[in-house]
Amino acid sequence: MIGIICALDIEAEKLKANMVDSTAEHVGKLAFTSGKLMGQKAVIGMAGVGKVNAAMCAQAMIMRYGPSLVVNSGVAGSLSPQLDIGDIAVGTGVVEHDFDTTAVGDPPAFFSELNGDTFPCDPDVAKAILCAAKAEGVHAVPAKIASGDRFISDSTEKNRLVSMFGAHACEMEAGAIAHVCFNNGVKCAVIRAISDSTDGEHHVEFYKFLPIAADNSARVLMRFLQDMRQ
Repeated sequence: MIGIICALDIEAEKLKANMVDSTAEHVGKLAFTSGKLMGQKAVIGMAGVGKVNAAMCAQAMIMRYGPSLVVNSGVAGSLSPQLDIGDIAVGTGVVEHDFDTTAVGDPPAFFSELNGDTFPCDPDVAKAILCAAKAEGVHAVPAKIASGDRFISDSTEKNRLVSMFGAHACEMEAGAIAHVCFNNGVKCAVIRAISDSTDGEHHVEFYKFLPIAADNSARVLMRFLQDMRQ
């Protein structure tokens, strides 16, 4: 069973449209749709926006469905000139940039259970996703993802995430999902298509390019699932 978590309806539309033998259910207020996607048993969870929502969805999914891999699919903002609109950031690791216990002597974004700041993404899965993106003709790069409960649009803030963490893209859910997967011993992957660039009008770009980015992330994920069968 492959678990897929999206924050927004538009990020899951293409995935749900291609799922067969599907069953919908709720765990609390969280909506899940299970079935077969590209020949693979899969479940799609709708988390909503933000780390708390994402963590609840990931934990509920793991406990209810027992996936061997959880994939966070959706959109992100670029922090790198390597990533333009529609390109794919394939997570190599995720840092929760807004977690801060520096007042007691810890480094920024430090978690004691991790003994560091970066929750891992499975390297073999990341490699396979990069291959799937190439097969789909979508530019993709391995990327460190910065995750926090804030839509980052200010260039100073973006530069800070790059200088402090070496991040390539920013968003609001992957850190919590990777964190939950780490604590449960479940493999994690992140596929994030760029919806706003490093130097554009972010509030305008996000809504303008959201459909393109969401479609690209879904296409690459489905190609990855299809390739898993071979």
